Amino acid sequence: MYRISKQFHFSASHILADLPAGHPCSRLHGHNYVVEISLAALVLDAYGFVVDYAALNRFRRILDEELDHRHLNDLLPVPPTAENLAYYLYRRAAEIWPEVVAVRVSETPATWAEYQR
Repeated sequence: MYRISKQFHFSASHILADLPAGHPCSRLHGHNYVVEISLAALVLDAYGFVVDYAALNRFRRILDEELDHRHLNDLLPVPPTAENLAYYLYRRAAEIWPEVVAVRVSETPATWAEYQR
């Protein structure tokens, strides 16, 4: 199995309103998100790629146009946790590339959440 990954960045705000009073994430705050998309294939294409890295710029456009410098509570139908954001971005990417196997979302350098099939 061949596997590739590419990392992207965007900034956005959110509130996790259902948390107990006093929890820092229950207040408006933002993150400089790091998103990593991973794709895999048993066989490489005619050029020797799982997917050409340049083709993944379509994913960057999704992040830039839909999420960057936005309030995630206004965009997602579920609480905008890193876990839910990973699932949302996995689904968006899988609509484009059936080779997508995982999306990882980091809110800080020390934490990440991942959705994988």
